[in-house]
Amino acid sequence: MKFSHHQHAFSDFHGRSREGLAILDRRGMLKTGLAGVAGLSLPGLLRQRDAIAAQGGSPQRNKSVILLWMAGGPSHIDTWDPKPNRPPENRGPFGVIQTRLPGVLFCEHLPKQAAMLDQISVLRSVDARHSNHEPNMVFQTGHRGAAPRANPKGGQFPAIGSVIAKHRGANQSGMPPYVAFQRSRSHVAYAGDLGQQYDPFIAQKAARLPVYDLVGRNTGKIAGAPLFQLPSGLTQDRIYSRRTLLQDFDRLRSQLDSRGWMDAMDVYQRQAVEMVTGRLAQDAFDIEREPQRSRDRYGKHLWCQQALLARRLVERGATFVTLDLSYHTASGTWDNHGIPGGVYGGISKGLGPLLPLFDHLYTTLLSDLSERQMLDDVLVLAMGEFGRTPQTGTQGSFDGRNHWPVVMSMLMAGGGLRHGQVIGATESDGSQIRERPVTPGDLAATIYRHMDVPLETTYLNDRQRPIHVVQENGQPIRELF
Repeated sequence: MKFSHHQHAFSDFHGRSREGLAILDRRGMLKTGLAGVAGLSLPGLLRQRDAIAAQGGSPQRNKSVILLWMAGGPSHIDTWDPKPNRPPENRGPFGVIQTRLPGVLFCEHLPKQAAMLDQISVLRSVDARHSNHEPNMVFQTGHRGAAPRANPKGGQFPAIGSVIAKHRGANQSGMPPYVAFQRSRSHVAYAGDLGQQYDPFIAQKAARLPVYDLVGRNTGKIAGAPLFQLPSGLTQDRIYSRRTLLQDFDRLRSQLDSRGWMDAMDVYQRQAVEMVTGRLAQDAFDIEREPQRSRDRYGKHLWCQQALLARRLVERGATFVTLDLSYHTASGTWDNHGIPGGVYGGISKGLGPLLPLFDHLYTTLLSDLSERQMLDDVLVLAMGEFGRTPQTGTQGSFDGRNHWPVVMSMLMAGGGLRHGQVIGATESDGSQIRERPVTPGDLAATIYRHMDVPLETTYLNDRQRPIHVVQENGQPIRELF
């Protein structure tokens, strides 16, 4: 049988590629649709939940996580840990403002966050040693070894979102559990040793969003994402025909089972098919179904529309959503070195325009979740890979800052945790952790505690050895509980 080479809705899943699922006929497209769109071993998950219910277990709350990933590493001194009394080359070009918490100062470009700090926790003493970007994995996995630049096996550590996808799944069948708005493959952590079925569902393939160029200019184009359109010749009637499905799955069974993509056929297969053909996920990704006043509230910027879609996704059952807040596909828009001729700019030129946008995005998302009575169930994180050097003017720039993995700051809100506090502190120049270090393992343990994933959970690596999902004796951040 010959194949045409025109594009179809599932092209990016490489359904006939031997890199993953591979069958060299049109069944490959069906297989891609069922495995790729589902994004998890749905039948096994549903069976597990039924077993819990049969044993009298209580239903799970619709807990979830939204990660605002500031790809490139935002400067801690120029955001949430300012040093206004230091010399200019240390404190940077921005002024400061008082926050809702007496004595706590923020950068002048974050007034909305400052006004809401009674609902937010600032972590000023996060230990970012060994974290790097491209790929950005240490904090998205909770493992210091997840640094492929330094560790050839760094890519095998599973994302926190993937662990949650495996051990908790989606809050609603018909929704993918782990979703990412991904600007670059190197900005988001994948499932690694857990298996490709727990990789993130790439949201751009399912949503219509404005297209921005590498330096943040709106091109005026809208990316059409007809992921849920079935390939030519594959109709819903065909999918729902049990006889046809049995024939298709019989031919695929050995390949699918050997890759861990789908369990043996049973009544749960019908619900797996709903992931592809049902309306729940399609509606969640359709931003045009959102009331115009809500869309106007978030604004037309690409990142703001992604934040609105993140709220829609967790509202409808996704459990972990990552927003890759970057225009550039390389190290990330928050990588504000200020190198002459570079595309990211320094602190004034590069970071300055990002902060008011992020301030609006972050506070609008929190307010929206709160008004919908969702904030106690949704943990919202904002961070990058590391902080930046205490001294400005690196690499030939006037006000840029280089990488500084010694310490970084981040924000946490929601999740029913105790907020309105600053956790940890740095030295007077922001160069070192002075008190209360927080490790990647602590952060992972905090997220897993919120999501009811047991902290002693392990997975098998490529040598079939058990690896703990919480490393370095990580503990949930006690001040939050």
